[in-house]
Amino acid sequence: MPRFAANLTMLYNEHAFLERFAAAAADGFRGVEFLFPYAFPAEELAQRLRDHGLQQVLFNAPPGDWEAGERGLACLPGREADFRAGVARALDYAQALDCPRIHLMAGLAPAGVEPAALQAVYEANLAWAAEQARAAGRELLIEPINTRDMPGYFLNRQDEAHRIVQVIQAPNLKVQFDLYHCQIVEGDVAMKIRQYLPTGRVGHIQIAGVPMRHEPDLGELNHGYLFEVIDEVAASCGWTGWIGCEYRPARGSVAGATSAGLGWLDTLGVRPPAG
Repeated sequence: MPRFAANLTMLYNEHAFLERFAAAAADGFRGVEFLFPYAFPAEELAQRLRDHGLQQVLFNAPPGDWEAGERGLACLPGREADFRAGVARALDYAQALDCPRIHLMAGLAPAGVEPAALQAVYEANLAWAAEQARAAGRELLIEPINTRDMPGYFLNRQDEAHRIVQVIQAPNLKVQFDLYHCQIVEGDVAMKIRQYLPTGRVGHIQIAGVPMRHEPDLGELNHGYLFEVIDEVAASCGWTGWIGCEYRPARGSVAGATSAGLGWLDTLGVRPPAG
């Protein structure tokens, strides 16, 4: 049975961020992820995890100036020093939160720069970061993101992400396989699970309903079937990762919206056992 982690950036938005840990634990989640931890002291977040018996499974490295529209630094020429400082900061947080993996956002492709130049910077940055993370005992992830939600994002396809990981040949550099993004850009999601999960290069999976990014029982993807595929393939190849619930509750941020929408766990037959 898949292990599900609540994405605290998107879920439980009726609560202040630090209160979302308790809300997720009360609903039976044992793992959490979120975009960025840096607005809070690492020890404060670590205490919330301990208080509620939660495991931090993923967060993102600093993306640059998010409010100004930056969506990662890894592919950007001239921003190598900022990228390296962000990796160092992320590794410090990962140590404090006992988090095994960090997502490195590629960034938006700057106008007028040849894709080959961006690719060279991207791969060099990833190779350097993977070595730093290896020494710290952490995995790094890269994630193809669809261009509808994030126009201009440098990395969009599963095959390209896996090619990069193979080129760099760092065992702790893996792919964050978001089924939502994959369906929008490529489709054929079940066959891609069968293709890529056995390679050992998938470090994390994320889900959301397509096209509105609500609960996974809403929309065009048959998540019940996809969970069966994941279970089948995982059993044969030994994959034991987490599935991040990175969706926006259809009921919005009214009180109880996230909890009321968790019926999909029962509808799809993946409710974890209590306790």
